[in-house]
Amino acid sequence: MAIDTTDLSRPGAAHVDSYWAATAGEEVTGCDPVAGDFDTDIAIIGGGYTGLSCAYHLARDHGAKVHVLEANRVGWGCSGRNGGFCSIGLGKEDFGDWIARFGLERAKATFEVGRDAVRTVHDIITDEAIDCDRTPEGGLELAHRPNRLPAMAARAERMNELFGLDSQVLSKADLDGGYLASREAHGAVLHKDGFAIHALKYARGMARAALSKGAVIHGASPVTEWQRDGRLHLLRTPGGTVRAKQVVIATNGYTGDRLNPWTAGRLLPVLSNIIVTRPLIEAERQAVGWRTYQKIWDSRRLLFYYRLLPDNRILFGARGGVEDSAAEHRYRRAWLERRLAEMFPPLAGIGSDYFWHGWVCVSYDKNPHAGTTDDPTVHYFLACIGSGVALATHCGKLLARKLGGDGATTFGQLLEAPLPRFPFPALRRIYQRLAYAAFAIQDEWL
Repeated sequence: MAIDTTDLSRPGAAHVDSYWAATAGEEVTGCDPVAGDFDTDIAIIGGGYTGLSCAYHLARDHGAKVHVLEANRVGWGCSGRNGGFCSIGLGKEDFGDWIARFGLERAKATFEVGRDAVRTVHDIITDEAIDCDRTPEGGLELAHRPNRLPAMAARAERMNELFGLDSQVLSKADLDGGYLASREAHGAVLHKDGFAIHALKYARGMARAALSKGAVIHGASPVTEWQRDGRLHLLRTPGGTVRAKQVVIATNGYTGDRLNPWTAGRLLPVLSNIIVTRPLIEAERQAVGWRTYQKIWDSRRLLFYYRLLPDNRILFGARGGVEDSAAEHRYRRAWLERRLAEMFPPLAGIGSDYFWHGWVCVSYDKNPHAGTTDDPTVHYFLACIGSGVALATHCGKLLARKLGGDGATTFGQLLEAPLPRFPFPALRRIYQRLAYAAFAIQDEWL
């Protein structure tokens, strides 16, 4: 069974009815669909963080002739649907696994890729003066059960020692008195790195910056067929064929198995769901002691992630759901509203003004991957596994360096490993159901 998450028969679809789309302001102008056949040095498939960052850095730093082909609109996929968390994050392996696999020094270099990714976002926001509602630095990783905190504290101490972090362990009393009070917060690790942003304002800001540097962005231009003609790639769109010397695949969770033979069976899109409440009144904020605008996530494998938005609404999200159906989405919205009320009883009945979902991209080894396919003129960043704000932006920059001729460019030991295919890829949804069942047992009972 092939997996495809984008309907290419209706290009130029509007954004989902999200809080981000409702508050992002004007759409990016100058993103006309492909009209006719033409040649380009580099074609980038996908107008999200990876593709926009790659186009921006190629145009700004290398003067390359680059065209972005977006099936719908800038930031239409998860770049406009995520929670806006800009964090150090590289896959689901623990740093101890990196040390065992690579040795300490290479594990440190791997960690620096994540740290550099956060810096890259910071630099683009600063250099291009992107107004994207950036929050204060740092974030809270909550222990959702009392037995989680000792291991979290030990891990934080070890990471401070090995990687030079400045993470701080907070008791439940610390949390209740200075950050927020929840039935499912029994202490936390306060991470000093990272911040949060308005997901779609950031994507649009980067798109405008790329256009200003000379990149070309085409909306409503899905790649419906991909062929080779000698040294050129022929990318057919509804409006014409783009002939490119090199191609970047930047579609992440919206990468169809049929896009290119190389992509088949390598990716598993999984749903992430978000609600946004109405604005809290001051009495409600006081009742739950919510004093921070920092990003928050918990210690579950199927984690909850949330934060207070600038207008004092709560953004509350979680992994979950396998079927992309109206009935499933109605259930997930009600479930998120119920779980929010269970964590914060004074907010029972607050409901939600917005609900949306998006496809997060997972690889078989649960790590992100960047590099070049078996065709030396086709490059990619895929499977960011929920850490795409920082990592996709940064890998777009690194891809631009590589395409610009910097032979010393490296994505680091972890990301440069070949992207594996799933064994028996037709069974991917079954694998997902089994994994979710196991994670739920670990999260709630162990």
